[in-house]
Amino acid sequence: MRSKKLILVFLLLLCLQPAFGQRRQRLITNWEFVRQDLGGVWEAVRPVGAGNPESVPLWERVTLPHCFNAQDAVDPDVNYYQGPGWYRTQLTVQNPYAGGRTLLHFEGAGQKTDVYIHTTKVGSHVGGYDEWAVDVTQAIADFQKTEAYQKQFKGQIPLSIRCDNTRDLEMIPSDLSDFNIYGGLYRYVNLQYQPAVALSQLSAKAEVDRAGKAGTLTVKAVLPETVGSGSAPYSVRLLDPRGKPVAQFKGTLATKPGELDLPKFAVKSPRLWSPDAPQLYTVQVTVGTGPEAYQQSEKVGFRHIEFVEHGPFMLNGKRLLLRGTHRHEDHAGVAAAMTEPMIRQEMVMMKRMGVNFIRLGHYQQSRIVLNLCDSLGITVWEEIPWCRGGLGGPVYQQQAKRMLRNMITQHYNHASIIIWGLGNENDWPGDFPEFDKQKIRAFMTELNDLSHQLDASRYTAIRRCDFCKDIVDVYSPSIWAGWYRGIYTEYKETSRKEFEGVKRFLHVEWGGDSHAGRHSENPDNALAKITAGQGADERSGDASLFGGSARVSKDGDWSETYLCNLVDWHLKEQETMPWLSGAAYWPFKDFSTPVRPDNPVPYMNQKGVVERDFTPKEAYYVFQSYWTPQPMAHIYGHGWPVRWGDEGELKMVKVYSNCEQAELFVNGKSYGSKQRNSQDFPAAGLHWNVPFVAGQNQVKVVARQGKQTVQDEISFRYQTQKWGKPTKLTLEKVADSNGLTTVEAKLYDAQGVQCLDAANWLEFSLAGAGQLLDNLGTSSGSRKVQAYNGRAIIRLQATPGQTSVAVQSPGLPAVVLNL
Repeated sequence: MRSKKLILVFLLLLCLQPAFGQRRQRLITNWEFVRQDLGGVWEAVRPVGAGNPESVPLWERVTLPHCFNAQDAVDPDVNYYQGPGWYRTQLTVQNPYAGGRTLLHFEGAGQKTDVYIHTTKVGSHVGGYDEWAVDVTQAIADFQKTEAYQKQFKGQIPLSIRCDNTRDLEMIPSDLSDFNIYGGLYRYVNLQYQPAVALSQLSAKAEVDRAGKAGTLTVKAVLPETVGSGSAPYSVRLLDPRGKPVAQFKGTLATKPGELDLPKFAVKSPRLWSPDAPQLYTVQVTVGTGPEAYQQSEKVGFRHIEFVEHGPFMLNGKRLLLRGTHRHEDHAGVAAAMTEPMIRQEMVMMKRMGVNFIRLGHYQQSRIVLNLCDSLGITVWEEIPWCRGGLGGPVYQQQAKRMLRNMITQHYNHASIIIWGLGNENDWPGDFPEFDKQKIRAFMTELNDLSHQLDASRYTAIRRCDFCKDIVDVYSPSIWAGWYRGIYTEYKETSRKEFEGVKRFLHVEWGGDSHAGRHSENPDNALAKITAGQGADERSGDASLFGGSARVSKDGDWSETYLCNLVDWHLKEQETMPWLSGAAYWPFKDFSTPVRPDNPVPYMNQKGVVERDFTPKEAYYVFQSYWTPQPMAHIYGHGWPVRWGDEGELKMVKVYSNCEQAELFVNGKSYGSKQRNSQDFPAAGLHWNVPFVAGQNQVKVVARQGKQTVQDEISFRYQTQKWGKPTKLTLEKVADSNGLTTVEAKLYDAQGVQCLDAANWLEFSLAGAGQLLDNLGTSSGSRKVQAYNGRAIIRLQATPGQTSVAVQSPGLPAVVLNL
């Protein structure tokens, strides 16, 4: 175990190594921000923190990364802000290279960005998800000659940045998309110094034959327009995963703008990259000598990929069932502005769930994410944000092509990437009066050709646009068995029919919503209302909670219990589908969306297996029980404080485990051991029907895998009293921890019995000193939320004797609690 932990630490350290050269500094602190437009850049060009009381607008101090919509994306009472915002700071610039260049490197900014040095506009960019850089060398030199540089700014350089996420039909992604189009500097901004001769791009292509014996490394570089003509010595080294040199070359290159072919190396029997052993080689390129030398390192992996026509996915000549999920760039309290530690925590949680594949939806993501996928061993489908709405005009199409080119050239070296995604739900009209399928097909063909031109070694794919499914290499239809359409037992049959209709089939996006903390004794009741054989795709209006035909997404209970059954069935079936290349659950984590205001947590897509703050839901452990090798056992119901039923009634206990056998104990009594069998639904045969006693119960499982033993334990109250309609609310303090107070609201009927299936809307509020921890997009971090099993909690900062918190629900008397 200790060696595995050391390996994980080593892999994480690998991903932190800079992927591009020379000295750089993350610009994190000393920023000011205002969420509105200015009359002009001159209004931003005042010394940071000048403190003039007559200065308007008022700026706030922030750190980067920062998102306009950290709070309002999930505020139940407002539309999220879409418009301009300004950032400003002052730079101390000390380029160590004689004749070198100074750049501002943006890892992503939303969605349109203008950059100013003092009042000089030095660059602009459209597109919120690709990297880009601005050369500020000349602008800084010009400003340093002014009187303001010495007197007003005391030798510092004023930098102002305008970001804008205003709705724009001629820009991708569409505002019809089921995710927020965020604004701000929500990825890192870097100040970067480069010597006079530097590379603007370094491409390293690692290839190996199917047998894994003959490897080749092809290296190409691009010199920028700013480089002067001449020549320079250079070297290329290839280091194996242990850091040992395995190939090297020294020579002289002509320094002129454009692409250069660097040496091609043959590598005999390279160590292969795979999810189980993500072996990474290092390519080191040095141009020049001495202190003016430019150095750049890139990680590459040798692996052979193949999507077999009408068959599975092959990695290094062996079948690999792609076990995947999806990632949105979104998190509680910060929205898109996730820090590197947050991103790392999320990706490690995915790996620990057993993921070996991820689709990055629905846009290019940070190089931090890709580095982690490389080092952790997670294969990737990455796509551009051509998502919903139809097809715009020339400006729209140029942006899509530019983002595709940027995505491929910027992320070309990542061993983890196996698919370039060209679009998502492009059969969804709405942004334009014209919806022409032939024009969409023609543009999809352009993108497909461009992708293959830029990178012939990887596959192209789209999801849900049947009239384009023959254009791309790999196609994923819409299959939501047991949620938007159909019942989950139709999953295999529906998938088989779709598989037979395309050249290469991969199923991305399946699952269902669950309101964290909500559990059910009869989770599959809604399936009785649904007629089988009517298809399992998602159709217009299916995401609505009102109207239309019966469907679980509208008529189900949104419990974690139902989601676990749905996931359990899909995973057991995937083990018996030898033709399946893979599938990816949608998504890993709950995320915010402007098109779902009526969900139990307003403006949240709640299909994640973890909440927006990384709190695992029960479904997380279902995946672990099928996908992970490390022995584990998890009794369903850790967040279910009260179960209910008749006295003496047999109730099901489910244990999700990957161990070969498990023994269950209820209140100290053994109910026997069971053997795991993945095809014995539910819980792979590890389910028991047992009686509970009224009041407190203790349940324990001991699971065995060979000589290893793991165990889990839960306790809960069993309620036998029946309840009626909720007539009363209560509110009490239930915890004080780490400076936060937790309060819990409960719903009772007229006889004082807790209503354990109540799903009433509850709304918390605060008066006096303190602050509610709300607008987090979680079941315990929202001031307006549906009850889960007749209860809901929220946390707050309180001052004893000076804070009052209240809760109200339509039709019931409000309750106030003085803390």
